Amino acid sequence: MLQFLLVTLIAVALLIFTITKLKMHPVLSIFIAAMVAGVGYGYGVSDTISSVASGFGSTLGSAGLTIIFGAIIAMGVRDTGAVKSMVNTCVKAFHGKHLELATGLAGFLISIPVFGDITGVLLTPIISILGKRSKTSMSTMSGFSSLGTNLTHSIVPPTPGALAMVLLLGADMGGAILGGALICLAAYLITWLIFHKWTEKEFIEPRADFVGDVTPVESGDYHDLLINEPGLPNIGLALIPIFVPVVLIAASSFSSLFLAEDSVLYQILAVIGARDLAMFIGVVLMFLLAVKYKDAVIRNHEMNTGKKTQTLGETIFGSWVVEGLQVALMPLMITAMGGGFSTIIKANPAIEDLGNALASINFPGVLFPFLIAALLMAAVGSRTTAGMTAAAIVAPMLSQLGLTPLAAFLLCGAGTMCFSHVNDSGFWVGVTYFNLSVEQNLKYSTLMGTVTGIIILIIITPLALCGII
Repeated sequence: MLQFLLVTLIAVALLIFTITKLKMHPVLSIFIAAMVAGVGYGYGVSDTISSVASGFGSTLGSAGLTIIFGAIIAMGVRDTGAVKSMVNTCVKAFHGKHLELATGLAGFLISIPVFGDITGVLLTPIISILGKRSKTSMSTMSGFSSLGTNLTHSIVPPTPGALAMVLLLGADMGGAILGGALICLAAYLITWLIFHKWTEKEFIEPRADFVGDVTPVESGDYHDLLINEPGLPNIGLALIPIFVPVVLIAASSFSSLFLAEDSVLYQILAVIGARDLAMFIGVVLMFLLAVKYKDAVIRNHEMNTGKKTQTLGETIFGSWVVEGLQVALMPLMITAMGGGFSTIIKANPAIEDLGNALASINFPGVLFPFLIAALLMAAVGSRTTAGMTAAAIVAPMLSQLGLTPLAAFLLCGAGTMCFSHVNDSGFWVGVTYFNLSVEQNLKYSTLMGTVTGIIILIIITPLALCGII
């Protein structure tokens, strides 16, 4: 076990060094760390590279299409104006007050099937304009908007990192979606209650190039805060391509609890609720939404990309797919290579000895996945990499920790909410796009995210100890 701990620490330290100091791409950094770990464990070079390739391929096969389809849906959310419809609905729901909740909840919803950094970029102009119109500081707008996006990105499948953790731990997909969403929403609202007054103490203007000639609204009528554009989709229709895949995946998972395996409904749900098919159904529904709002799609696509398009088909079947593949490439490769590293770690029998050692000293089982994920997040700056590595370490010792796969998944996800800082690409969204300094973003993103992770830990602990999850 000592060899396992020492080699794992060296591999993780190397991962940290290559990413933070050498500025190496995470895919190559993870590969090098996996090779060092495998050789250090005594697998040999040939067996190590075979295991990494096997883990890479199996993860790519499990999550690849889901990530690609999610990225295509994101292109549709952008060009149909669905994201603006969601924000408008939230503005109306809160009667123009607390606009950070309007954009935060929109990000919360979009990031369930879509990679979080993509969601952040989609929302940035809207967040800035609403902040300017309502005279709300970017400390408030960016802090709670980023928090909503990061929560579901970290903890609710089928977003890539969360999906990979579910697969590694063998957790129930339906329970992960429903439980993760409810716990994240509760933690988000609790964090808002704690911090919303604090974020208002400092006023930060949005970037001038995002707001242009937008001026503050003085009328007091929240209707003047709405994004008024021709052809925005109805909110019910806008949400269908996002929610239908998630509902189908969850329904398929829960069907085994309530339906007989030979029933027609069970068999139908087993087919259409399979992750890849469910996400493809979401893509098809987004295409249909685009047909209904054809003029708006062509207009928005030209504005968003600067490219002249001739037909709707060229936009949705060509540009959306090409752009989606480009956007999906990095999370796809990082997730797959993380799967290769995870395979190396999980294969070491010393993990069971570590679990027994933790049990012998009565170390709280709920803390271990959370702390491992949090420390890895601070070290590598990637929620996907941190969550997958933590899940790989925890998976073989669930019985010793006294945790179910679902509880371990939620705890690993909660840990990845902590300690985001300058080595996290998402951290720089706040600095670059929201006009915050590094110090300000540490206050309004890092601190709030860490507190939210701890709140989730507090929520999960009694549920896990009582056997509810």
